[in-house]
Amino acid sequence: MPRDIRPLRPADIEAVVALWEESGLTRPWNDPRRDIERARALWPDLLLVAADDDAIVGTVMAGYDGHRGWLSYLATSPRNRGEGIGRALVAEAESRLTALGCPKVQLMVRAGNEQVLGFYDALGYERVDVTVTGKRLIADA
Repeated sequence: MPRDIRPLRPADIEAVVALWEESGLTRPWNDPRRDIERARALWPDLLLVAADDDAIVGTVMAGYDGHRGWLSYLATSPRNRGEGIGRALVAEAESRLTALGCPKVQLMVRAGNEQVLGFYDALGYERVDVTVTGKRLIADA
């Protein structure tokens, strides 16, 4: 279990991007550094890292739009999986969202990622039959 779950600091950015890349969360059309910059501009206390001494071993990015909260970029270092880091990060994000008055939280999982869906199932998240649509407004790449 990490000793410290806290908001991301500027010095953490490169380690966080490396963790996201190692965890397979990055995509060519999303610049992760820009995602961090955008998230910190709106909700700086909701982009969380799990730190074990100086090492970043987990992350979660939460947001709140006034109607629902969102979780994204949940990642745990492959070397530290199974230690409860992901659960601790989700719990802290949920706690912070609740403190903001957020009534519910949602997230998106890529189709076919049963391991991640199972993780969220175990945390009490319910699968919802929804079609997600999207439109890129600003090209990152």
